[in-house]
Amino acid sequence: MRHKSKKIAFLGLCAGVALVLAYVEALLPPLYAAVPGIKLGLPNIAIIFILYRFGLREATVVSFVRIVAVTLLFGNPMTFAYSVAGAFLSLLVMTILRKLDFLSIVGVSVAGAVFHNVGQILTAMVLLGTAELGYYLIVLAITGTISGLLVGLCGAMAVKRVFIKNI
Repeated sequence: MRHKSKKIAFLGLCAGVALVLAYVEALLPPLYAAVPGIKLGLPNIAIIFILYRFGLREATVVSFVRIVAVTLLFGNPMTFAYSVAGAFLSLLVMTILRKLDFLSIVGVSVAGAVFHNVGQILTAMVLLGTAELGYYLIVLAITGTISGLLVGLCGAMAVKRVFIKNI
């Protein structure tokens, strides 16, 4: 039982770190004001770490907890829908690529960032009833690759340097 309590506490700490990173990201000025919605994805550092240290189930739970908390604090029902869709597709792709084991953590993160954007655009296309939003994926694929590199490098450092004993 003690082992399970430690794991829950550690995952709660990771969810808190992800929430703080989301807040820091919300404080930053827009990266490119002409193109709305571009973010660094800093909270995904914690999700990458959990995915590699614990697995899909734990990463999904922490990601969902973070999405709910961020939506309640900074968002609205639409941001919740976009975030859940992006996170679901991102985690699915990252899990498959991790199991195939031919990409580094950074490569998996880049794929996750790009597919997070794909999930959000697909959701927007359905909710808004317009296929033209698909063109926006070109810009988001470029920015997703750059942010995925940053998040992946930070996540890889965390996986390498954060030692978890008896969890």
